[in-house]
Amino acid sequence: MLRNNVTIETCDLSNCIEFIKDQLYFAILHQKVKSTPERHCFCIDEELSYENFYADFGPLNLAMFYRFCCKLNKKLKSCALAKKTIVFYTCGDRKKQANAAYLIGSYAVMHLQKTPEEAYSLLASQNASYLPFRDASFGTCMYNLNIHDCLRAVYKALQFGWLDFSKFNVEEYEHYEVRYPLHAPEAYFPYFRKHNITTIIRLNKKMYDAKRFTDMGFKHHDLFFVDGSTPNDAIVTKFLNICENADGAIAVHCKAGLGRTGTLIGCYMMKHFRLTAAEAIAWIRICRPGSIIGPQQNFVDEKQASLWEEGDLHRQKITEQENGLSKTAVAGILSGHTEEEEEECGGLTQGDKLRALKSKRQSRASTGSIS
Repeated sequence: MLRNNVTIETCDLSNCIEFIKDQLYFAILHQKVKSTPERHCFCIDEELSYENFYADFGPLNLAMFYRFCCKLNKKLKSCALAKKTIVFYTCGDRKKQANAAYLIGSYAVMHLQKTPEEAYSLLASQNASYLPFRDASFGTCMYNLNIHDCLRAVYKALQFGWLDFSKFNVEEYEHYEVRYPLHAPEAYFPYFRKHNITTIIRLNKKMYDAKRFTDMGFKHHDLFFVDGSTPNDAIVTKFLNICENADGAIAVHCKAGLGRTGTLIGCYMMKHFRLTAAEAIAWIRICRPGSIIGPQQNFVDEKQASLWEEGDLHRQKITEQENGLSKTAVAGILSGHTEEEEEECGGLTQGDKLRALKSKRQSRASTGSIS
């Protein structure tokens, strides 16, 4: 990092954060700078910009992380820049600084074989402090997500094979994440079959007839709970049971595909992969910005210990079954809110508001937005 009001041209590189000795540095500046014969300086503050719902501002999504990695790798491999020091810098506000730090830290975890702790230690040097990320809800932030959480999430995603840019289709991702319009169930059939999705779980009130899926051979389950709320234990158990017994991939959706959807997927990740609540929230938001909102964040955090315990028992039972020592059946009983409760909650729900904001994105992108 650079000290206040000091530019690249007038300071020693020792004031920057060194990621690759004599080759790659990160700096926080107070103004834009130009490259010199010795140094190549670049900034992505305007090029990669988070599209917020409310007061949320990051982390930048998976496609933006991918594009940053491609950009930096190209610079590091460029013959024209081979004898130059590369300085990635940000001169934006504290929100831009947090996203820039998240990008270079994640790059270090993915491409420089740094542990999350090593990468974060570098970022935190020079007395640097970064604004924590927050959720997409109105009002006071109820849960802080810091850069270290995001770096640990990226590290876990690499470990479990969820993150592999050699197989990542950035155009397809951006099509569905940013520009995909609302469609009838039939529009999803080809994509679902291509990706071996056999089961659909709906968390919102009925807006289409489930037979449109089941008649085409898909399994369909309804696990309704009120928009913006948290699921009871029976719904969590039922959700996990369905996922654990599905014979293919699972598609989960609610009204906006963010709050209720992200909450239950986070529960699954904690049980089966022992992610911390913060790691689960961070990874889901990197994949799907705006996910897990308001009290849902605290719910996921409170469920961590019990889901870790359930996961340990689940894996133990599977091992025993494989060894022929025991046979275990897992069953869940669904009970919870009725769809009428969502109708009676009055006014626009969280999902309604998020969908409305997505519609604005659709008009800006001209080709639509994902449901």
